[in-house]
Amino acid sequence: MSIEPEAVADLIEEHLPDAVADVTAPRIHNDEDEDAHFAAVVVSPAFEGESLVDQHQRVYDAVGDHMTQSVHALEIKTYTPEAYVEHGNGALAGDLREAGLLPIDDA
Repeated sequence: MSIEPEAVADLIEEHLPDAVADVTAPRIHNDEDEDAHFAAVVVSPAFEGESLVDQHQRVYDAVGDHMTQSVHALEIKTYTPEAYVEHGNGALAGDLREAGLLPIDDA
């Protein structure tokens, strides 16, 4: 069973408050039946005050049963909106502004 990166991003955004997620598949296997490796960058104000371990666990929980059925590996980077402005690569700035998580002049 396989899943597309967009579907993984949708799961994360549906299950984490005010989350913006970008999921890519940096490693695709040649065998259609083999599970894929994904990388996720997730920004949410819900991460405020949580440890990195707790933030990542929230993302794993959002992906749910897919972690044991169709996702072989999930590399995760999590940020609060403020941390993303300081440490992120800026690729999600437009999506974060659209979601109301960044002021127009940030990032």
